[in-house]
Amino acid sequence: MRILLVEDHPPLAASVAQALRGAGWSVDLLTDGVAADLALASEDYALAILDVGLPRLDGFQVLARLRDRGKTLPVLMLTARGEVADRVHGLNLGADDYLAKPFELAELEARVKALLRRSVQGGEQQQRCGALVYDLGTRRFSLGDEVLALTSREQAVLQALIARPGRVMSKEQLAAQVFGLDEEASPDAIEIYVHRLRKKLEGRGVRIVTFRGLGYLLEASDG
Repeated sequence: MRILLVEDHPPLAASVAQALRGAGWSVDLLTDGVAADLALASEDYALAILDVGLPRLDGFQVLARLRDRGKTLPVLMLTARGEVADRVHGLNLGADDYLAKPFELAELEARVKALLRRSVQGGEQQQRCGALVYDLGTRRFSLGDEVLALTSREQAVLQALIARPGRVMSKEQLAAQVFGLDEEASPDAIEIYVHRLRKKLEGRGVRIVTFRGLGYLLEASDG
């Protein structure tokens, strides 16, 4: 799952980004509100973490613009302000959670997990397609009693497909989930990851179907 982190304090931003990536999420890191607003308008994220005290546009303004566009992705606000009025203001604008600085990285990770779990399939802990199960808590795929050994790129592709049951996803859409803003998104590389995934799923009750010119669909199979 791809997360947007917007924090203008370099040491904190680096620590949070490192912790989230270490936990298995793809993270785009930005440092000002205007860049965040543009990214949220054009990119597909599972969650946004916004600092309130951002330059050019503050976190409240970024959040308000996001909600005005009808986007419902969960938003966690970070702030050095502990005042109740600020928390209420952020929640009234559509924030899903609020975390005051300083905070422990373990608490941030737990809140991110909870927000993502609530936003996917009505809060269900697991996503399924045929015999394939993705556990949102452990962020692992399994087939029966076996945990699938996947690279981070393979996992990102499979996460994107299982999160959108019955939906065909183009190579470009998958690339947007796999590669961050600071990486060169390569739709052609998606073919390689899909090929590898097919070999790991072959004959095991789930498959990736190609719709020529459109993209890929994950579906249950007979074997």
